[in-house]
Amino acid sequence: MIADVVYKDKKYYLMDEYGREICHDWESKLGVLMGFSGVMAVFRIDKKYYVYDDNLKEIAHNWESSLGEFRNVSGNYINFRMDKKIYTRDSHLREVSHRWE
Repeated sequence: MIADVVYKDKKYYLMDEYGREICHDWESKLGVLMGFSGVMAVFRIDKKYYVYDDNLKEIAHNWESSLGEFRNVSGNYINFRMDKKIYTRDSHLREVSHRWE
């Protein structure tokens, strides 16, 4: 379970609830951290979003043009904003629901 993500020396470190390192990888591979929850972390490279599990194994990826602007991640869900709608997606980036802003 991811309790924290630490950025140090151009690496991201996923930490558990006891402050122990779960795993780590280079910023150049992962991109920029957008957000995380206990079960996943969302990164962005150029105009593509990547979802990783708690061992930094890729779950899914897709283009910003298809998903919209990242808003937040909470539990098993990620929210994106596109065309004045909020889209809630699962960790595989499949749409769960959407609503008007």
